[in-house]
Amino acid sequence: MSFQPVYIINTSSFLPNEPVENADMEKYLGYINNSPSRSKSIVLRNNGIKRRFYAINKEGKITHNNAQLTALAVRALFAKPEDLKSIQLLSCGTSSPDQMMPSHSVMVHGLLPETNNIEVVSPSGVCCAGMHALKYAYLSIKTGEVERAITAGSERISPALASGSYEDEVNKLKELEKDPYIGFEKEFLRWMLSDGASAFLLSNKPNASGLSLKIEWMEGFSFANEHEACMYMAADKNPDGTLKGYLDFTQQEMMAKSVLSIKQDVKQLSKNIVVLGGIGLKKVLEKHKLNSSEVDYFLPHLSSGFFRDKVHDKMVENGTPIPYEKWFVNLSEVGNVGAGSAYLMVDALFKSGKLKKGEKILLLVPESGRFSYMYALLTVC
Repeated sequence: MSFQPVYIINTSSFLPNEPVENADMEKYLGYINNSPSRSKSIVLRNNGIKRRFYAINKEGKITHNNAQLTALAVRALFAKPEDLKSIQLLSCGTSSPDQMMPSHSVMVHGLLPETNNIEVVSPSGVCCAGMHALKYAYLSIKTGEVERAITAGSERISPALASGSYEDEVNKLKELEKDPYIGFEKEFLRWMLSDGASAFLLSNKPNASGLSLKIEWMEGFSFANEHEACMYMAADKNPDGTLKGYLDFTQQEMMAKSVLSIKQDVKQLSKNIVVLGGIGLKKVLEKHKLNSSEVDYFLPHLSSGFFRDKVHDKMVENGTPIPYEKWFVNLSEVGNVGAGSAYLMVDALFKSGKLKKGEKILLLVPESGRFSYMYALLTVC
């Protein structure tokens, strides 16, 4: 069987509304217990994020849902709406769909009436969901199933970060005469996450003029067989490390325990996320016989700037060093957009005017849900 080459021939992004600076975050998300956050300054100091985007306004009104963000990014790939008819596959990944059913991608497809009756795929997960969406499209073109595909990564998490998602638990804690603030493992994500969407147009042919990005390979690893869940939503963690899903709670319990809020086991994150990512990177470079010195641009998805030096030092320790001058990260400007972050980095680099033919771009996307990782190599052509 002969395989087709796969190229990213265009990229796009859609970031909602005006950027939100650090000082204004609680004007959008609200105050818990009518008081400024105790953790906000600590988290912001460590994560290095200067601004982010929310699909809500200061009155708490929702301006876009996730499907709308994604559809707007998809439309930005084309000069004319009718060009959408050339697409044979739509593959969109997110960790924050607007509903459990129908799937995220079919809702996006519903906002693109110019398309045909195409195949639509919705990979689930956390940050790796966007990369899984990309891999499905990549393999579909590579095997000759389709010739042109759209893939996207997006998040619309701001409503879950609003103070209303936490107030019932605050009130419950006050009733129990405990310290009235949400635990760090729940509240710190409020200062990390951002809304937005980004999309790629994939083809089995490169652009006739201008640059394209050839996808050389994509690889993934999961360490869920060795580690319990670290980041979760619509669930709570039992003392034995297992998760209790939202369907197993009463309505009253769901509110009292803020089950629908997103949570992170910070100690487990710190212990594992960098180490396991380094193991996967070393494996994938060895498999593809790629020396890290051959990489021209390294695009790691960093949930926080706190991990920048830790990732760098672990790569040096593992014998896969990439100097900082080859790193390309836009976390400080767009925030952590989860499943869309890798797309946003590629979009910014693709449009930067810096790229030259023959250069190699290495992507690394970690996911702390239960420690999964995706890696990809692109060549500028």
